[in-house]
Amino acid sequence: MKYDLSSKITLEYTPERYYRSADMIEGLRQKRFEKLRTNIYKDAEEGSLYTAKKIAALIRHKESVGEPCFLGLSGGSSPLRVYEELVRMHLEEELSFAEVVIFNVSEFFPFFDGDRHSNAKLIRSHLIDKVNLSYKNFITPDSKIDRSNVNEFCRNYEDLINSNDGLDFVLVSIGIVGNLAYNEPGSQVSTLTRLMLLDNESQRDLRRFYGSVSEVPNSAITMGISTIQNAKEVVLLAWGEHKASILKEVIQGKVDDMIPASFLQLHKNAEAVIDLNAAQQLTRISQPWLVGPCEWTNKLIRRAIIWLCFETDKPILKLTNKDYNQHGLDELLALYGSAYNVNIKIFNDLQHTITGWPGGKPNADDNNRPERAKPYPKRIIVFSPHPDDDVISMGGTLQRLVDQNHDVHVVYQTSGNIAVADDEVVRYVSLMLNSVSRFDAHNIELVTKYKINLRFLNEEKQPGDIDTADVLFLKGQIRREEARAACRFIGVKATNIHFLDLPFYETGKVQKEKLSDADIYKIIPLINSIEPHQIYLAGDLADPHGTHKVCLDAALAAIHEQKGKAWMKDCRIWMYRGAWAEWEIDHIEMAVPISPEELRRKRNAILKHQSQMESAPFLGNDERLFWQRAEERNQTTANLYNSLGLASYEAIEAFVEYNINLANSK
Repeated sequence: MKYDLSSKITLEYTPERYYRSADMIEGLRQKRFEKLRTNIYKDAEEGSLYTAKKIAALIRHKESVGEPCFLGLSGGSSPLRVYEELVRMHLEEELSFAEVVIFNVSEFFPFFDGDRHSNAKLIRSHLIDKVNLSYKNFITPDSKIDRSNVNEFCRNYEDLINSNDGLDFVLVSIGIVGNLAYNEPGSQVSTLTRLMLLDNESQRDLRRFYGSVSEVPNSAITMGISTIQNAKEVVLLAWGEHKASILKEVIQGKVDDMIPASFLQLHKNAEAVIDLNAAQQLTRISQPWLVGPCEWTNKLIRRAIIWLCFETDKPILKLTNKDYNQHGLDELLALYGSAYNVNIKIFNDLQHTITGWPGGKPNADDNNRPERAKPYPKRIIVFSPHPDDDVISMGGTLQRLVDQNHDVHVVYQTSGNIAVADDEVVRYVSLMLNSVSRFDAHNIELVTKYKINLRFLNEEKQPGDIDTADVLFLKGQIRREEARAACRFIGVKATNIHFLDLPFYETGKVQKEKLSDADIYKIIPLINSIEPHQIYLAGDLADPHGTHKVCLDAALAAIHEQKGKAWMKDCRIWMYRGAWAEWEIDHIEMAVPISPEELRRKRNAILKHQSQMESAPFLGNDERLFWQRAEERNQTTANLYNSLGLASYEAIEAFVEYNINLANSK
């Protein structure tokens, strides 16, 4: 069974020559906007194998000349596949770590031996414990360091690195604010190993790994920028589209102390190793017409014309031959004869994405519509990772589908129980306790249960403690009832609301289990019982907590297992976004307009999820509430359509079709 199908999703085909040039001249042309040497790989797997081979080659070279190899290695998720491959090479290819010394690039302070998020623990468990490296050759901050001796430790750490003539190789990843290790914005190029306070953005990013705000570390011991710059070789790893924006600044922008990773541009032997998703905003990937000849596809043409509209501040139908020539798009004039011909093509292409009938309009010509007219009504499944993503991301479309008499089922994949604040449970349990005193005062067992839960939450629970089974149940029930209330408001039948509580999520902790067959086999019977004509999935691959990606992988695995079923031949799969990001307009394949009244109804449906308002533990880096984010994104999409010369709508929800036959998006 395939567990990682979401990583295969590519919104459009990227020719290999854009990131792996055929010759030196083409390579120079493709990379002319890049100031940091960058190697782009198809996926994280390929990039990790390249990096592991580079490290292994260095270790073997140093061994052959009788010298120890000094490495600086990082924690986090980005290097894990690199470490796995190094372990495999040790076990199967006799790669020896006997003469390797590893320095931990950064570590949270103060250090706790039991901290599962410790970088030292991660490096040990994924690499050191599995190879023949002596424990004395792993040098890292530990629990012996406190406020009284931390500065002395940092000086000694730096001296030890320098006594070995610096590090041979440093492997680092980039933070969401462009921090290099934990050199935060404002760090200077001359900085050495030191204690660093984490800025607010970095702390917010770390919240996804911790159960409460109080647990999030606010400082770290980190190698300085100068320490990293003095290494003989540096590799910066980055995977995934959530890193794309900051990587463009690091690789193509100016050296700026507010983006510390940009200092790598000054290193004589540094490179970025990234995957296609992380590279999507680099010029050679996002605007290849600016660096050389293109392999023009319909999607690339659409992107180029939309880009040209923004560059010239014109709607599509006002673009001229001169605009094309002045902005490097003369190839399109040669292909289509004139700007008018291209303009009409793209205008019609975008116009045909707009539909007020997301389930298809019955008794209508559907040749130019995103969805087919028949069958009508359709059986529809809306998968929602948490018990509110349905209304946050496609609440207007969900309302349309119900109003247009389709048989709509909403499937909540996880309980969302850890995203309920303790105060919410206290409020509900207090209400139940008071209700029992009126309606069932003699039920001593129930009264005792409620009092035990209140005492745990109000008096006994400490930061970092895992909730009891009863509290987790109550938190899950709060979210279920909120979801039911939102569905009732929209008109979804009670019998069409399904809660899966996928096992990977039900740990009671921020750290979840890996996706397994148990998760997939909870989905398969449900979709087979419904045999849908449409399936909606959350495509929020930039979800900072990762749950959306796991839920997408679970649903896709279940769907792919049913590929041979007759009903699958007549099923279309649409991906939505909204909680964390929106589809770029050049990728949108179905755009559903929302009127002002429908937008208010969507907001009210979101507001039914009261536990996810201000007190919700995991709101992410965006401080706005979910209904505010959703409205802003929907209105921005509508404004983009309008600025291109199309109709003006209050808001638009957008979708991209998933093509199961290709195992990737169209």
